Amino acid sequence: MKITMLYFAALREALGTERESVELPGEVQTAGELRTWLARRGGVWSEALAPGRSLRLAVNRKLADPDAPLFEGTEVAVFPPVTGG
Repeated sequence: MKITMLYFAALREALGTERESVELPGEVQTAGELRTWLARRGGVWSEALAPGRSLRLAVNRKLADPDAPLFEGTEVAVFPPVTGG
């Protein structure tokens, strides 16, 4: 399954990219599994996407829980929590 990843704010800076196309292995079926799989890249990826880090995921432009399913062509955005005033 091929999806598009978008990275925002400090995460984009840390990873050195704002967008990438990713071919997922069969065992990655949800947003949470995707985050774990990306963190396994090691180095800055494991730090930026570590389980304890507070990050939000959006699947096809809607905030999503880790159990949100992924499908061919899905767009997944990852960003730090946003506060407003």
